[in-house]
Amino acid sequence: MKHLLILASSSPFRQSLLQKFNLPFSTFSPDIDETAIPNETPEQLVKRLSERKARAACDHFVKGLAIGSDQVAVFDGKILGKPHNKENAIKQLSLFSGQTVTFLTGLCVYDIASDKAKTLIEPFEVVFRTLTKEQIEAYCDAEQPYNCAGSFKSEGLGICLFEKLNGDDPNSLIGLPLIKLSQLLAEFNLDILAAQP
Repeated sequence: MKHLLILASSSPFRQSLLQKFNLPFSTFSPDIDETAIPNETPEQLVKRLSERKARAACDHFVKGLAIGSDQVAVFDGKILGKPHNKENAIKQLSLFSGQTVTFLTGLCVYDIASDKAKTLIEPFEVVFRTLTKEQIEAYCDAEQPYNCAGSFKSEGLGICLFEKLNGDDPNSLIGLPLIKLSQLLAEFNLDILAAQP
């Protein structure tokens, strides 16, 4: 194969998404500080972090196309972090009930050999159903989404929390917008369909 694909993520969700391309890839865990810079917008944050993750591939590989991705949930102009526990997840989901939350996914493809990077931001909106306290607690107990931005797993039971989804690519909600990724890879002369084994 002409290109080595490298996923700068230890997320099993992103890895399973990239497997849809039916091409071999390597992974590593980018050890970067994900703290927002003062006055940084959500868009600037995901763009910067996705590129930093992709560029961290230089520490592990001498060539290849590195894919970095970072996602934040934005509600009422504020970045929402991962809840980390049930109490915070219940608070977040209670806040979202009947509301719209925007997910911003930063995506970067970085060519190690040429030191060129292309980065974009893919927005996706989630409209939540009006949820009862019992429904929220039952969901949290069932899926324990404490390490997920927005306190849900859309690829699992979390789909039942929503009224509708608005966006170009449902994969972006899970953390890797594959439609845009295939377009970015094509700009680096990797046609996913033509490269099939």
